[in-house]
Amino acid sequence: MDNLTVIVLAAGGGTRMKSKTMKVLHPVCGRSMIGHVLTAVRAMEPQRVVAVVGTQREQVAPHIQELLPDVVLAVQETQDGTGHAVRVAVESLGTPLEGTVVVVTGDTPLLEGESLRAFAEEHEAAQRAVSILSGVVPQPRGYGRIVRNGEGDVEGIVEEKDASPAEREIGEINSGILAFEAGFLLEALERIGNDNASGEYYLTDAVGIARESGMTVGAHPLDDVVQTEGANDRAQLAELGREMNRRILTRWMRAGVTVMDPASTWVDADVVLEPDVTLLPGVQLLGATVVAEDAVVGPDTTLQDCEVGTGARVVRSHGQLAVIGAGATVGPFSYLRPGTRLGEGGKIGAFVETKNARIGVGSKVPHLSYVGDAEIGDGTNIGAGTIFANYDGTRKHRTRVGDRARTGSNNTFIAPVEIGDDAMTGGGTTVRRDVPPGALAVSSGPQRNIDDWARRRAARDPGGAGDGSSQDT
Repeated sequence: MDNLTVIVLAAGGGTRMKSKTMKVLHPVCGRSMIGHVLTAVRAMEPQRVVAVVGTQREQVAPHIQELLPDVVLAVQETQDGTGHAVRVAVESLGTPLEGTVVVVTGDTPLLEGESLRAFAEEHEAAQRAVSILSGVVPQPRGYGRIVRNGEGDVEGIVEEKDASPAEREIGEINSGILAFEAGFLLEALERIGNDNASGEYYLTDAVGIARESGMTVGAHPLDDVVQTEGANDRAQLAELGREMNRRILTRWMRAGVTVMDPASTWVDADVVLEPDVTLLPGVQLLGATVVAEDAVVGPDTTLQDCEVGTGARVVRSHGQLAVIGAGATVGPFSYLRPGTRLGEGGKIGAFVETKNARIGVGSKVPHLSYVGDAEIGDGTNIGAGTIFANYDGTRKHRTRVGDRARTGSNNTFIAPVEIGDDAMTGGGTTVRRDVPPGALAVSSGPQRNIDDWARRRAARDPGGAGDGSSQDT
């Protein structure tokens, strides 16, 4: 399509959302509603995109520009209807409008680029003045109805507020997505009035104007009409989210991913999964998470903006902005905070929290530890209950543990400190100074045993718990 302009309508306030966030900015499967629409629009490869903003434009405009830097922004100061919004969009271009113009709404997140492109191509091929993306639904309440004559030709669109009882029984609805021949659109915008129940300028009145002028009008019924559904409140937003998640999971399963329980699994739109990944029940993959082949995630695991390597295993854990190497294992009940990098074949075990930590190839932090602001070399084992004490009350400091080190249980490393290659630390050690390579560090005193302690205690206090009997307290 050599000369395509797309106008995205995103000026409405969405008061039924009852939210301080603008309606089109509410997320669905990891993207804003308008983010999904702009993704579909980009797939059409238009020459120009105009986004009409109005209510809360200080929120909406920067978000749109971030997603589509070349967009032209048009400001609709007062929300006087879709016809007025398109007029504002055309005026903002500053160049003559030619070719095909497609108008879409910013609150239809299920919309797909392939469907939009097919609609626009059919419109051009048929050389129509106006084309309507329509659909047949069992419950058309709230939608404008497509009115056809006895021969089946489109006569017009009537909004529900202005529809007669007979017209309200019509099942074919206007999706709000229209295509125009640019020259006709410019003419129609000058003729659209606001003599209706809402006192607004309806863009759909252009259909009647085209018919009166003897021009061609057509409708393009979309079999998958759910793509055109919008959300006006939180309940409808949740329904769209469920439907999009279902579609995302279906696409990945058909691409070779095993999803054990789709009903309890959530995968965002920008997640990437390779074949032979397995997702167990209760998994949430959010943001830009990437999972490589043969990895198993779950059950009951949430990963946001994480990378999971080939054959890795993550069980009942939470991760954010973390990298998990090939063949590594995580969990259960691990917490990987931003900056965690677990090397190939490594392990972060039960009840371990990590933050801004690099854990080398084959290294293990098996259980009950906190590893913050740390670098751990290859082939090292960190004993249970170890704390990397990284904060001195003012600043964060790093701890470095070398290759093949073995640290005892219940250690505390007071950063900044370095433990050399092949070094060891004794159980209960608090490390305050660097440990040279190959050395053993211990900080606790020698153990003292008192013989016959239990017998002598019982003799002093025959009724006490020291005699082995129970005592109520």
